Amino acid sequence: MKTFSTPLSPLPEPLSGSAIGSFAHSTITERFPKIANETIQDNDFTPQVISHLQQLIDEIPHAPLRLLQDPGAPDITVWDMGLQPLMGKDWLEAPWFVAEMYFYRRILEATGFHQPGPFQGYDPFQEQKRRVLETADSSTENLASLLENSIHDKQVGKKNWDLYLQQLLVLNVWGNQADLSMWSADERRPDHRSQDDQHTHLLVNDAQQVVQLLSARKQLERVDFILDNYGPELIHDIGLADLLLTFDLSRTVRLHAKPTPHYVSDAMIQDIYSTVNYLVNHDSPAAKDLASRIQRHLRDQRLEIVEDYFWTSPTYFWEMPMRIRDELRTSDLVISKGDANYRRLAGDLNWPSTTPFEDVVRYFPTSLLALRVLKAELALGISPSQVDQLDEEDPDWQVNGQWAVIQFFQR
Repeated sequence: MKTFSTPLSPLPEPLSGSAIGSFAHSTITERFPKIANETIQDNDFTPQVISHLQQLIDEIPHAPLRLLQDPGAPDITVWDMGLQPLMGKDWLEAPWFVAEMYFYRRILEATGFHQPGPFQGYDPFQEQKRRVLETADSSTENLASLLENSIHDKQVGKKNWDLYLQQLLVLNVWGNQADLSMWSADERRPDHRSQDDQHTHLLVNDAQQVVQLLSARKQLERVDFILDNYGPELIHDIGLADLLLTFDLSRTVRLHAKPTPHYVSDAMIQDIYSTVNYLVNHDSPAAKDLASRIQRHLRDQRLEIVEDYFWTSPTYFWEMPMRIRDELRTSDLVISKGDANYRRLAGDLNWPSTTPFEDVVRYFPTSLLALRVLKAELALGISPSQVDQLDEEDPDWQVNGQWAVIQFFQR
């Protein structure tokens, strides 16, 4: 593993599934087979594809990892390099983050995503994505109404964008509860709908620091989103991007999407356009207006959508290739969405929860805002008193999707 510029030494050990009873262990031994079986059930696959997926299920957790068998795939070289040091290790012995990324990449191998055939380019999670979008109507209407109110205030001369921005950041982070890699579209998941719940379950809230950054600058040149989930979360990402552009807080916004299906509900470029189409056809006039503004932002090239295979690679953010580092360095603010991206920022290492967030991510090439619901046994920047209270009152606080952070590092 490559190291990064940090005053903290030595680095902690990577999280892995080797500890029985850990969330990583249950993810690999229980959630992986469940997700693969749901993928079979949700699709009309050929017997050959079903056989490949069943072979994947049978390997978990004790078969040794193997190199991908996906000739010509655009990411094969990166995966070969990432997997070579792990040859001989099984799913539980490998770093948990790599095992997760590998699992979803193996699903694409099994279904023939990169190979000529009936499922080339096919999203095996599209049925689950469709079902989760059906749960977004109420939150979409609330978001669109909030944005409409902000525009009305702007028109009448009320300069209160800061209040709306803070509200949208809180709503946005809780959109991360809609994660199909944790809870399928048919399962009940945590859902903090009341403002009281949303604020009391925020362990860190640096939203005011983001307001201060924007207040200090007449206009940012660009804000980048490293996207996470499709559905309610992506809708809130689009809403936050709209606020930044409508109020000229940033000249442009760039959305970084996954190039392939990943983590069940991770957003690809096609998912962004299908979300805009969902807003166009929504019953709420405010949602339709939001869609119109997004379409205008796209036409004016103020809203940009890009993809890169780095986002689905088995490497951490401090190992980002120079093309990604150079691109992010030109951004005034990067907004990292969700749990997996947070884990990549921290190297998915077993940091003490009280470790300052800024001490770990100071290698990042520009200012960074992390919006994340906790779904893994890794947290940063939590005060000792909070940790003691949470350990006593909610022992599963790091993994149950009930707690979140809004954490800011200014470069």
